Amino acid sequence: MTLNRLGLAVVAVLTWTAPSAAQTAAADRSPLAQKPEVAAALTVLDSWIAATVAQREQPGLSIGVVYDQELIWAKGYGYADLERRVPTTPSTIYRIASISKLFTATAIMQLRDAGKLRLDDPVSDRLPWFSIKKTYDGGPPITIRHLITHTSGLPRELSGVNWSDLTFPGREALRRVLPGQETVFAPATEWKYSNLAVSLAGEVVAQVSGESWPQYVERHILQPLGMTATRAVPARDTPRLAIGYGRRVPGRARDVEPYVDIGAEAPAGNLASNVEDLAKFVSLQFRDGPSGGAQVLQGSTLHEMHRVQWLRPDWRSGWALGFSIRRVDDQVRVGHTGSLPGHRTQIEIAPAQKLGVIVLTNANDGDPFRYNDQAFVLLNPAVAKAVAPPDTPKVADAAWQQYVGRYAWKFAEMQIQILNGELTLIVPEADNPWDGRLILKPVRAHTFRMVAPGFTYGPIGELLTFEMDGKGKVARVRTPNSYWLPIETGGGDRP
Repeated sequence: MTLNRLGLAVVAVLTWTAPSAAQTAAADRSPLAQKPEVAAALTVLDSWIAATVAQREQPGLSIGVVYDQELIWAKGYGYADLERRVPTTPSTIYRIASISKLFTATAIMQLRDAGKLRLDDPVSDRLPWFSIKKTYDGGPPITIRHLITHTSGLPRELSGVNWSDLTFPGREALRRVLPGQETVFAPATEWKYSNLAVSLAGEVVAQVSGESWPQYVERHILQPLGMTATRAVPARDTPRLAIGYGRRVPGRARDVEPYVDIGAEAPAGNLASNVEDLAKFVSLQFRDGPSGGAQVLQGSTLHEMHRVQWLRPDWRSGWALGFSIRRVDDQVRVGHTGSLPGHRTQIEIAPAQKLGVIVLTNANDGDPFRYNDQAFVLLNPAVAKAVAPPDTPKVADAAWQQYVGRYAWKFAEMQIQILNGELTLIVPEADNPWDGRLILKPVRAHTFRMVAPGFTYGPIGELLTFEMDGKGKVARVRTPNSYWLPIETGGGDRP
């Protein structure tokens, strides 16, 4: 970058970040955000976002970072209304578009947990009017699971939807038009993103619950979570709603995109929300308790929603129950993106690390993925270090010394050693004895549980017992399905 260009970039940053002093939420007072590692990461992220928004001449952006049950940092950049110079904040409302699909999937899972439907119910069992032409012979029926995992084989849109002239048929057209459409694939044979499929899932919610889709989502998800600023069907004049803008075209001002209501496809993309409200939905994903109150889904159901249902051939990404899922290095993330005229959005969640990022933008080229990915790059190591327990040395029990030694059975030699203060089993003949080690956690006298974090093959999680002789020596090491003998006994070849 030349000095001239550098100077222009600095001026741009100073100009575009001017409103941001009042754009940070009270989340800045989070104890976690004030820890040195996290504070440093957030400072760098803040500077990078401000510079990137300025460089790209982006209208506005709001971002939030969630750790477990806390919105630890949130901020707005640029403007919700360029003409009136209204700054964005964490409370600025955006059309979250296809992130709405997560709320429809959540509603389906609530009804499943209540015993009112099964995921593998044929759609026609719940919607007797459901009918569409098949392009294949035989095959299974389209199920509710297929609808929320995009494996139904249905076309992307309801016939009559036109994203160029923003034509969106209403619900009354759904039953009339659908029989004239045809499937693209047989169910469960291909993955194909479908707004129509999730719209039908919304119809299932309405049919089974006896409430309209907007009523159900607001009463059973938004209200219990305290998402008071979020609307399933937002009004055109919703307070604090950011104006949506078109993409940047050199030499001309950005177009203002019109407000749209997507009619019959509302369950697939109609919600409006903000960072502060979506943080509550993100925090829900990290809770393990039984359902009730703000716990709108029990923990086991949330875990189920985060599990892979469809995997792409590269094994790096796929789809869960409503959620997209991908692996970035060693981290598994679930989430969803959204796109409506003038609004591009994303939430992404790392369940194991209890870390989530929300990015909402008000431009067709808002590119929330860029900001989301950078947030994870900076915050993953910082948060991991900040929340790690103190590194206190482990102290081995002196009694464990009686178990230390070499043991054998038909297939290999085992060694019991005390390593890093833990009673440890290793197989010295293995390609990588350290990675294959088992930690023995005490359960009762002479009995231990075999633990290998992140690895569940073989006897992991089961019990190992040292059987002692009358002299206090190990006579045999027993697991549920085998035993090993001390090598000194000459029994190394016995199972």
